[in-house]
Amino acid sequence: MTLLEQNISQIPSPCYVMEEELLRRNLSLIKSVAERANVEIILAFKAFALWKSFPIFREYITHTTASSLYEARLAAEEFGSKAHTYSPAYTDEEFDQIADCSSHITFNSLSQYKHFHLKAQGKASLGIRVNPEYSEIETELYNPCAPGSRFGILSSDLPETLPSDIEGFHIHCHCESGSDTFERTLKHIEEKFAAWFPQIKWINFGGGHLMTRKDYDVEFLINTLNAFHQRHPHLKVVLEPGSAFAWQTGPLVSKVVDIVENYGVKTAILNVSFTCHMPDCLEMPYKPAIRNAVTLDEEDLDTARTLPHTYRLGGNSCLSGDFMGLWQFPHELSIGETIIFEDMIHYTTVKTCMFNGINHPSIGMLHTDGSFELFRKYSYEDYRDRMD
Repeated sequence: MTLLEQNISQIPSPCYVMEEELLRRNLSLIKSVAERANVEIILAFKAFALWKSFPIFREYITHTTASSLYEARLAAEEFGSKAHTYSPAYTDEEFDQIADCSSHITFNSLSQYKHFHLKAQGKASLGIRVNPEYSEIETELYNPCAPGSRFGILSSDLPETLPSDIEGFHIHCHCESGSDTFERTLKHIEEKFAAWFPQIKWINFGGGHLMTRKDYDVEFLINTLNAFHQRHPHLKVVLEPGSAFAWQTGPLVSKVVDIVENYGVKTAILNVSFTCHMPDCLEMPYKPAIRNAVTLDEEDLDTARTLPHTYRLGGNSCLSGDFMGLWQFPHELSIGETIIFEDMIHYTTVKTCMFNGINHPSIGMLHTDGSFELFRKYSYEDYRDRMD
């Protein structure tokens, strides 16, 4: 019996449960890679931002990466160090605050660089995101290098001599990828951009390096990074994985509140909602594993009718599509039984809030006399307090 199962009576339902032992295991591995490969590995808030756990993180790493003003503030105010910040588009209203909270600022385009760089000089090291036009990510939803992507500058669009205050390149083209993929991708990066390497001081290889996954070849990653250092010894190397930090560090604990049957298909209705609490499961090609259950092919209703103990799982919202299936359990489910969704800390927790620290739109009413009444304007504190 696991530590979670031994102490399940202490845990309210529903509840995201991060397990410290598993978190420290990941952090120890990441720290070891950073030291042995002479790179800096920083936490990407877009995948994990539960800041009450930051005291543990600070034992292993020193910096984080942000993609919005709110994430940059979280880095400065709660993690205790300025952020490596990249955003597809900064705004005039927020940029000065972002610069105050950032040690590094990466621009997505030359037009954004030209518009903002003078405001950041002396506050942060400036970089630009470049697009190597190569990625092995098969799912288009995840691929930042697909033709027509809005991310990064092509090598054909870079000037031969970079602006004098550009000190780094940021590159992101992985998603839960292996170290062999990184090695192959690195060849394309160097082919496209090595001509500019003498002009920069640092290179950020982004996220998607899933080094804490069991089948990940950590030694190969370290060797690949050390070989890159030998070719380009003056460049500081940064990696900013998100999932790798919180990978397999805890589940979402829920309960069965009812069981219904329609056309021979049984649905266990839970006290959680895919729409509200696991939106990444609906918008992305991702189906969570469930403890002690076998995951079956999606929507194979004939199987659902014939295999014993097979269920869809339904959320407790009124959205018709708030369900997923199918799973086979070792026994008939009963009302009140605990259902444990595995690996629900990275991405799932941030998706329930202001993902990437992107603020919610204000809400108001335009009255018939032409006056506008503001009902609610959201703030950094709304984001922070949902991530505590």
